[in-house]
Amino acid sequence: MVRLAPEDEFICFLDAASREEFLLDASNVRAVVVGGLRVSPARAASATGNRSISDMLRMTHAVRSERLDAFFSPSVYTYYPLPLGLPAVVTIHDAIPERFPKLVFPSQKARLFWRLKMRLALFQSRHILTVSEFAARDLERTLHVARSRITVALEAPSADYKPRTTPSTVTDNLPSGRRWFTYVGGFSPHKNVTVAVRAHAKVARELGDSAPYLLLVGTREQDDFYTDVPAIQKTIDIEGMSSLVKWTGFLDDEELSRIHSGSIALLLPSECEGFGLPAVEAAACGSPVIATKESPLPELLEGCGLFVTPGDGRGLAAAMHRLATDTEFHKSCARNALQRAGQLSWEKGASAALDAIHRTAA
Repeated sequence: MVRLAPEDEFICFLDAASREEFLLDASNVRAVVVGGLRVSPARAASATGNRSISDMLRMTHAVRSERLDAFFSPSVYTYYPLPLGLPAVVTIHDAIPERFPKLVFPSQKARLFWRLKMRLALFQSRHILTVSEFAARDLERTLHVARSRITVALEAPSADYKPRTTPSTVTDNLPSGRRWFTYVGGFSPHKNVTVAVRAHAKVARELGDSAPYLLLVGTREQDDFYTDVPAIQKTIDIEGMSSLVKWTGFLDDEELSRIHSGSIALLLPSECEGFGLPAVEAAACGSPVIATKESPLPELLEGCGLFVTPGDGRGLAAAMHRLATDTEFHKSCARNALQRAGQLSWEKGASAALDAIHRTAA
């Protein structure tokens, strides 16, 4: 947005930890570091964390000290009370916490805090930004937000996601000639990774000596969201797939793009996705996708793979089997994936977000 709006000034309110990772460097961007916070908002706004009232009020005071035309919150997860009367745009990526609260938050206390924060954000915001028409319909239906208050700003893959020929250090250690499916993201219960593990086990048994691996990409130790890792590992053990399922840990974008470039398909069988960025990033590398129907992906990535009903393990296994064995279908999906992903850009999303901010300020 900075490049799109050289005449605007952007003031970013940060804690000390976030300031160290703040990469925006432009003449019309100014960082305001809010001191005295007990916990970084990015860490406190987790499935099990909460922020003290004093921390939130310090952020509120810092905002009040500046003469702002409008306030933009990039995520409702880190939302804090705003000065009364300040026009605000708040980003709500999806209605997953409202639709599946017990799969997102581990305790009743956490669910209560979320509801209170969401109510405050909706009350104080003039405009809501979200990431797809699918998410907009969900917000309208679940949170009762008028469609006239919602602007869609589609996400996109970064430039690091592109077809690569050099193998990943992860897959280079697999037996010669063996292929793999990939899952990327968090390991919360609503992601249905246990369903993916069982579907993979079924396909592995059907394909015998040519059974593909399943790579689970993402952090297990420092995930801020509600994690289902113990249940996933238990499922792997029960299915006898410990030799074919690999936890890779966190991977940077370049390394991940190498994995996508050789993958049979990216798996994203969640209960719901507001956008489904991992699938779009995989598509940008030429990987087919197998993703949930409860998302914008069947429309965004039409012809790029197969789409399954959440929780349908048989349907997921059938989709995996087809992409692993039908070479021509796989090639067709890979070609379509590159073309579809290429139609998305962060600049388009930034333009939509900037327009929402300008309209709110006016």
